[in-house]
Amino acid sequence: MAIYTIHGGKPLSGKISVSGSKNATLPIICATLLTDEKCVLHNVPGISDVRHLSDILTELGSKISYSNHTLEIDNSAVHSYKPSAELAGKFRGSILLLGPLLARFKQVIMPIPGGDVIGKRPLDAHLVALETLGASVKHNHDLQITTKQLKGGKIIMTEMSVTGTENAIMAAACASGRSEIHLAAAEPHVQDLCNFLNAMGARIAGIGTHDLVIEGVEKLHGAEYSIIPDSDVACSYINLAAATKSDMTVENIRPEFLDAAMIQFKQMNVNLEIGSDYVKIKKPEGDYKAFPIKTNIYPGLMSDQVPPFAVLATQATGRSIVHEWMYEGRLGYIHELAKMGANARIIDQHRAEIDGPTPLHGTNVSSLDIRSGMVMLISALVAQGKTVLHDIEHIERGYDNVVDLLKAAGADIERGE
Repeated sequence: MAIYTIHGGKPLSGKISVSGSKNATLPIICATLLTDEKCVLHNVPGISDVRHLSDILTELGSKISYSNHTLEIDNSAVHSYKPSAELAGKFRGSILLLGPLLARFKQVIMPIPGGDVIGKRPLDAHLVALETLGASVKHNHDLQITTKQLKGGKIIMTEMSVTGTENAIMAAACASGRSEIHLAAAEPHVQDLCNFLNAMGARIAGIGTHDLVIEGVEKLHGAEYSIIPDSDVACSYINLAAATKSDMTVENIRPEFLDAAMIQFKQMNVNLEIGSDYVKIKKPEGDYKAFPIKTNIYPGLMSDQVPPFAVLATQATGRSIVHEWMYEGRLGYIHELAKMGANARIIDQHRAEIDGPTPLHGTNVSSLDIRSGMVMLISALVAQGKTVLHDIEHIERGYDNVVDLLKAAGADIERGE
């Protein structure tokens, strides 16, 4: 298995450019199944989840090429509504095929997807939304969903599930009649999916709110579209710069999608300059301050943005409480931080406390999922000495070209086996 070997304890410098959003790219690739015309997507991150999804679509009949962060996809020969159990089981993003395959074929057979092990993550929000649009659902070892005709309806989401909302949007885009989606997720990547669908000819209103109105259309056409920058990656790199007390610039960002994170950084006394498409992080003036770090519904601090703040909390004066109320299994990285000398402990399945500041030291640690992997990578750059980070395939599911980017900023990091 691949590892990162990091010698930390020194500040970095320079610029890091943020890649396209993973969480926008995956549903947008799935949405291309709603047309037989060619689609061209720019700013697509070169990450393993994109490759896995591309493999699934290729097996279904798609023709896909990828070069220089541009993905071209032609779905005119797609012939199957049954994604491979072997391929779809590799990551949870495959659940986003439910809506578009159902809309295209009026049926879909889907294995229960895999991915990060973060809490229970039920599929009820997806299935209830599709049933509201006229689908019938059966499931044992896999999901079998059929419909005679998708028809517009009033969907009340059972939870503000991002992927559940996205499946509902994609199914409703080509359903007959008008659909309303209430308690819809409104994250930047959900907005990007809606904007892409509108570029294909969909009629979606209320984008960026929790109440969407969709007028179904008979047919969508191809489109050329640029994926938004990844707000979660941007937040991770800003945390990295702050925790290592570096002078750095994180560029190619959309600051309007980072409002809650910027408030959190300022409350912790991080020295920032926010530009039109960049954030400059400067060496701190005084100590970092402990402050509650709590997941919230967007436009609050998103769940994927919370974990890297835990590293910053180890360098802040006082006690910080990390409150991850959405998922009950996401705090495993706290145990890994403690291996590096952090004064950190899990209070219960949703909360942890971190006392700082404490020096971190290099050791052997593991990446448990995408964001906890970045927590440990940032910690390794803060720590004195050598850290060996295992299970790095999780990091590479969500962070494009991370080793080269960090090397260019002065990090001592190597990828090996």
